[in-house]
Amino acid sequence: MTFTAEEAKAAFPDEVVTNAVTNLVKVPGLDKPVALITLDNGHDHTRPNTFGPQGLVALNTALDEAFAAEPAAIAVTGKPFIFAVGADLSGVEAVSDPKLAREIAQTGHDVFRRLTESKIPTFGFVNGAVMGGGLELALSCHYRTLSENTAAIAFPEVFLGLFPGWGGTQLLPNLIGPDAAVTVIIENALAQNKMLNVRKAAELGIVDEVFGSADYLEQSLLWLAKVVNGEITPARREIDRGAEWDAAIARAKSIVDGRTHGASPGATKAVELLELARENDLDRGYAAETDGLAELLMSDVLRAGLYSFNLVNKRAKRPAGAPDKSLARKVNKVGIVGAGLMASQLALLFVRRLKVPVVLTDVDQARIDKGVGYVHEEIDKLLAKKRVSPDGANRLKALVTGSLDKAAFSDADFVIEAVFEELGVKQQVFAELEQHVSPEAILATNTSSLSITAMASKLQHPERVVGFHFFNPVAVLPLLEIVRGEKTDDATLATAFSVGKQLKKSSVLVKDATAFVVNRLLLRFLGEVLVAVDEGTPFDVADSALEPLGLPMSPLNLMQLVGPAIALHVGETLHGSFPDRFTVSENLERFVKAGKKGVWTWDANGTPSVDPEVAELWKQGDQPSTAEQVRDRALNAIAEEVRIMLDEGVVAEAQDIDLCLILGAGWPFWLGGITPYLDRSGVSERVNGKPFLSQGVASVPA
Repeated sequence: MTFTAEEAKAAFPDEVVTNAVTNLVKVPGLDKPVALITLDNGHDHTRPNTFGPQGLVALNTALDEAFAAEPAAIAVTGKPFIFAVGADLSGVEAVSDPKLAREIAQTGHDVFRRLTESKIPTFGFVNGAVMGGGLELALSCHYRTLSENTAAIAFPEVFLGLFPGWGGTQLLPNLIGPDAAVTVIIENALAQNKMLNVRKAAELGIVDEVFGSADYLEQSLLWLAKVVNGEITPARREIDRGAEWDAAIARAKSIVDGRTHGASPGATKAVELLELARENDLDRGYAAETDGLAELLMSDVLRAGLYSFNLVNKRAKRPAGAPDKSLARKVNKVGIVGAGLMASQLALLFVRRLKVPVVLTDVDQARIDKGVGYVHEEIDKLLAKKRVSPDGANRLKALVTGSLDKAAFSDADFVIEAVFEELGVKQQVFAELEQHVSPEAILATNTSSLSITAMASKLQHPERVVGFHFFNPVAVLPLLEIVRGEKTDDATLATAFSVGKQLKKSSVLVKDATAFVVNRLLLRFLGEVLVAVDEGTPFDVADSALEPLGLPMSPLNLMQLVGPAIALHVGETLHGSFPDRFTVSENLERFVKAGKKGVWTWDANGTPSVDPEVAELWKQGDQPSTAEQVRDRALNAIAEEVRIMLDEGVVAEAQDIDLCLILGAGWPFWLGGITPYLDRSGVSERVNGKPFLSQGVASVPA
């Protein structure tokens, strides 16, 4: 093995070490004991087991003890609810020496491979959460069992900008087949890190048996004895290394190209390694994984992915500028003004998470009935999927009601409006609400761009008004922009953050500035793309210009998803506030007036072309730009806007901008939001004279 104990400690001095303890266990039916290795970092389930250099050394030592005992079998399991969730990423951030990066990559292989090449049968008893390197450890064993209550099963590496580098790309396709491995390693990871459930993991053949959680270890040991004694022979599927493997690699390339446009080296390398796994040669495969991992660990792209990981898993849990939690008021009833689709989505979210009465109001009974009906139908869908019990579904539905009379909000603690995006309309709604609600009730607005301060300006109690901006679809995107108006008090703000946490959203505190964070930045770069089209750039050239960033969708497709009318409205609001930087396209105005929803039409083969009606109404100039020119223009604009937003204090730091784009716009982890990309591509320096982030924050330390 590469590391000594002393070298491992020096490499990651702050590592939360996952210790490995070997115990010899007698099992009925076996003459010799079983060497049971238990992984445990000494913390509860909120701090999962991970592997840094010291953890790998500890596991290696435990394996020495296990082999020395000459047992009937060796089994590895974890602490309660946790098997292991991969490498210690916090230590990786500090790595600045290429030699150390290679040693980390090599050591994982050296230790895990001992289980694979053991002449004594080896078993992975996956008793809880298993991801990344933890799953690779389990795959390195000859056989695997799984606890039925395991909540997280995944290879998240490609999501982070990495690839499974301790055997995963070689072992998994040779166990479950290449196509299924592409799904687990690439497709799921690039689908916002989709997890496998227990049933799917068993169905794919990742594990051999599933046992109940109450007596999981006992059942696993009894099953082990039957395998060792030859009473059970776990099935292994035949692997097609020809046409099926060709098709799987073609699908992998298509997914990676479609979702990253070549912008994620980790995803590209994962495809190469899956192709190499066809040979089923662990020497070559592991050497290639080690080479690739050593190289990637020293790249700024990977560091941007780790930066994203920290933003979402650390910063999002401790929002910058949030008031003292003790100031938050309890919310026992929620009111929602409006019963349209957004309001109905909010009602479903509030009732599922808070489990308190939720009342919707609207201008007529038909709209109210439709809104309440939507919530009830969605709860019935949850029931059909067994995600809620029959009693639970009935209780949730009983909590959601509608009323034409806003007096129904008299005992509500939190009322949110989701009505038409017009300042006068929202001011009127709040004025009416103030006649019915208590002086302490929070009045929240889901506005995407309007001033919270102006909305509250005519109220007796403007201090209880707060921006509470969700992103569509509400159930999917985790960001919540919490906007503080000029008079919003700390108790209101603390309550907003408390409710956001109960809703399982990641909240970011935002200053009351037009369009806040996400919409302001999206409209800035969309505006630059539209100006380029107006000037004469072909639609396809302008729309594909930002592909090298690997964004989840192109600007014109984003406009179609958001809705051109909404994009125009927010753009007009931004133009009113910042006329020198945000323009309103006359072509877009005609486009919306004509009732068009999108620029593209698709033929039977899925090939897009410009809608002839759009081509007719869009009056273009004669100064086209190249894709590179459009991209430079858009990136320059975003760099300028981010700097201005930070100067204005819209958010506390650049990290909050990136967090908003990751969680509110679905920008990829491996991009790091936007500021790491702007820094490493030189745009920040070119536009602002300096980078947004210090060396080592989302890049390799100096």
